Amino acid sequence: MDVGAVLIAVAGVAGTLGGALLTQRGADRAKRRELEMTQAIQAARDNRELRRSCYSELHRDARQFATALSRHLYVMRDRTPGDEDIRALEETKDTYRDRWSEALMIAPDAVIAPAHELNETLTRVHGQVKRLEQGNPRPGESLRSAADAQHALWSLIDTMREAMRRDLGVAGEAGGEPARRSQSPSAGDSTALSRDFMETREGPNS
Repeated sequence: MDVGAVLIAVAGVAGTLGGALLTQRGADRAKRRELEMTQAIQAARDNRELRRSCYSELHRDARQFATALSRHLYVMRDRTPGDEDIRALEETKDTYRDRWSEALMIAPDAVIAPAHELNETLTRVHGQVKRLEQGNPRPGESLRSAADAQHALWSLIDTMREAMRRDLGVAGEAGGEPARRSQSPSAGDSTALSRDFMETREGPNS
């Protein structure tokens, strides 16, 4: 057999094999890209669900902490808090702080910023309430000032909630109209709240 013909035949086979290998490699790359894309989409979904769950729980626990502070103020207005009252407030605070610590590891800066402002205010109000409870208020602190500070928590909770909704892509309503901000039933009217804690001649904790 002519050597040249053999070489041509061999080259043809090699070319066919090379083309098949290139085709297979291309198919493998396409499959890898498809797998990576699928994994990225699933990871994004999982991350969004993790944030959604964390946000829901943080929002709930912040509201419960704010409500517990209000309840404790009413207890102090009417009587000396008992061990059960004190324990209920501290357990609510601890639950909220656990959720806040979790959010710090999950939420983006756009959510952390308003959540941090709320956390700082919750901490300040709690500190004021505890000082009043222990009979060691700072100058200017009273049940009324604590009640006013507690009332201001609700607008901060609303601001945090809206930041969470924007991050999850659910802020606003159909047609692009902004969502109507709900009012917490615990917030009440600030004037009525202040009236509930009017100072008497006997002192701020009466």
